[in-house]
Amino acid sequence: MTRVQELVTAALAGIENLRPAELAEELSRGDVLVVDVREPAEAARGTLPGAVVVPRGLLEFLAEGDSPRLHPWLVPERRVVVCSAVGARSALAATTLQALGYGDVAHLAGGVRGWAEEGRPLTADQS
Repeated sequence: MTRVQELVTAALAGIENLRPAELAEELSRGDVLVVDVREPAEAARGTLPGAVVVPRGLLEFLAEGDSPRLHPWLVPERRVVVCSAVGARSALAATTLQALGYGDVAHLAGGVRGWAEEGRPLTADQS
């Protein structure tokens, strides 16, 4: 039986892992979508500026290209950086997006917690 941490470790090995400073640089240049995969109650306490909240449990249904429920900001050709509380859910989510055909996906290593611990701003959920 595979343990959850093994799934996360495997996901981390197959995706781009951005530190908060690297993501801040990308955000300053624009044209990057940050997707917060935490639950709405978590995101309501603050998320990255400009992030859209797509709960992890709905991601596949809202990100699939031919889905009638396609989230309007999720476009497979767009640069997408996924974040979660500490980075485990976002690692799994980034792997899922890659499997769905998203070609330029990364995740925020350390998650929203790591972002905030560096003194970076959090805003109200923008979704």
